[in-house]
Amino acid sequence: MTAAERDRTETQANALSVELTAMMAEDNAAARLAHSPDLAEQAVWRRLTARHGDRLSEIMAEHGWPTERTVGADAARAAWLVAQHADRQLEVQRRAVQLMAEAVADGAASARDLAFLQDRLAVNEGRPQRYGTQIGAVADGRPVPWPCEDPERLDERRAQVGIEPFDQYTARFAPR
Repeated sequence: MTAAERDRTETQANALSVELTAMMAEDNAAARLAHSPDLAEQAVWRRLTARHGDRLSEIMAEHGWPTERTVGADAARAAWLVAQHADRQLEVQRRAVQLMAEAVADGAASARDLAFLQDRLAVNEGRPQRYGTQIGAVADGRPVPWPCEDPERLDERRAQVGIEPFDQYTARFAPR
């Protein structure tokens, strides 16, 4: 790779980093709208996550999965967040899971984050989740996950990817 090609690649990575972190900031600022009783506010959230999902799809097609090595920690986390919130764009989530799994195998992405995204996709596709990361409701003051495969081994699978035990995790969602 020539010096000019290296500079161009670095400039692209920096631009992607700025763009992805801006998307995460927008997402964080608008997240309260996702479950608003006001349908117009929910529509704002849906349009935002759809626009971000579309852009992430373009990024993945051109650059693969945005890893910490290529775009930095914040931007890599932002890419994951955008994929996580692309609930109405299952093709984006499927592609993100595929590319992120490859990055995890190469040691370039978080197995924990991948587990959350795999669970999110499973729930969105109507399948049982593996890691119990997606909470469906709170019943009698206790968080209830969407259905999980092999619930007896749930904490074992969670430990393998660096997620705390289920009871510890769900305690954060319990009403106080």
